[in-house]
Amino acid sequence: MYNIEESIGFLLAKAYQRGFGMFKERLDKFDITPQQFSLLAFLWREDGLSQSELSHKTQIDRTTIGGLIDRLERLELLKRCPHPEDRRAYRICLTDRGKSLESELCAIALDVTELYLAPLSADEQGNLRTILKKIRQWPENKS
Repeated sequence: MYNIEESIGFLLAKAYQRGFGMFKERLDKFDITPQQFSLLAFLWREDGLSQSELSHKTQIDRTTIGGLIDRLERLELLKRCPHPEDRRAYRICLTDRGKSLESELCAIALDVTELYLAPLSADEQGNLRTILKKIRQWPENKS
């Protein structure tokens, strides 16, 4: 008989929900979501990415990422800037307010990660990262 509570899909989903909930709770006072945080985090590393580049780096589809950018733009954390090489495209640029939140939001992300992973030893945390990276990088067209 199939044991749903032991299935990898169920376990991954529940682990994700727990981590997402912990992070979301801490981000609520900034009125941003964990997905929006990920966009900001990529822009803190490399400001001025195009929407397409952000979509690729975050692995969030282009339609969804457009809505996330719209929301962050309304919060005045980023803005669309003309792309110097493509008149049809925009670069996504952090505002001063968006830049100013980097240290505080990254500290929250680190705190939540530490709390979330507390039940695991350092070796187990490293193994978990290695395994998740392998799964993430596995080509979609493989069965």
